[in-house]
Amino acid sequence: MKYNLLGKTGLKVSCLSFGASALGGVYGQVDEAEGIRAVHTALDLGINYFDVSPAYGGDRAETVLGKALEGIPRDRYYLSTKVGKHTQPGSYGEDTFDYSCTRIRASLDESARRLGADYFDIVHLHDFEYEHRKHVKWALTEGVATLLELKREGRIGNVSCGIYPMELWLRIFREEPIDAALVHNHWTLADLRMIELLPLARQKNIGIINGSPFASGLLTGREAPHWHPASEADRSLFRRASVFCDQHGAPISKLALQFSSQHPHLPTTLFSSSRSESVRRNVAWHEEPYDPALVAEIQRILAPVINKQWDFDQTALTPFNCSALKSGSTAGSQ
Repeated sequence: MKYNLLGKTGLKVSCLSFGASALGGVYGQVDEAEGIRAVHTALDLGINYFDVSPAYGGDRAETVLGKALEGIPRDRYYLSTKVGKHTQPGSYGEDTFDYSCTRIRASLDESARRLGADYFDIVHLHDFEYEHRKHVKWALTEGVATLLELKREGRIGNVSCGIYPMELWLRIFREEPIDAALVHNHWTLADLRMIELLPLARQKNIGIINGSPFASGLLTGREAPHWHPASEADRSLFRRASVFCDQHGAPISKLALQFSSQHPHLPTTLFSSSRSESVRRNVAWHEEPYDPALVAEIQRILAPVINKQWDFDQTALTPFNCSALKSGSTAGSQ
């Protein structure tokens, strides 16, 4: 495993990092013992950065990750969580948003208890573009100020955001005093817009965490999650791309992970899985070179949706029960 400096944070993070959303049942039913084994496998293979949120399965992901990290020396890993968004237990999409100082501090205390942690290396303000962006000003004023305060107090190490819209990211990189940025779905086989952020990241020394190499489930070779806003016509393109990859001897999930994680200017790529076998496979895939010609053919198939900006805000309007999903997180899901 290689390690890279994450911008001004000073953290030397593994080039692959572990996102715990799958532990909360976001992508399918989770066997807790197997989820814990997945975390231990990640540690054994050299992954040293773990990210989670109270919005993943209504605290379930934090609870399972906390059990997995119990007894592991704290100097073996970096840990981040998110604040501002919370999801009801057993569901995905029944969200509440609160970026007040009082709620952020309470949320961090709750996360600390679930995770058995008294310090977070990074804390992200989470999904404040949701609900038609009515929370943006709140998050970037009181929310950012609260995280800066917590950083001065020594409760957290670094201030970050975790959102999706690229134009909002450009504004944040120019104007906000962040140390890191969890940018999801913007460096995948189907989205190349991360390159718009790289000059600002270098200028401001902001550490980019590259999230969702599997395009939130579109590039796994299976059906994308129920909550993904892609239309049936969009999904059919991803099915075609998956079949093409299979015909050429490489599952699309492998190509997606390789393409996303091997960008030389992205310090770490965050994938999510609840199965130890998938963690091992993702690490092995990352270490193999990919076929640029195959990437070009896949991107030709996906041309109508390349850089399409998905309306993830729809998720808040279509809640579903995580426990009702069929099991099936294989190559990692984000």
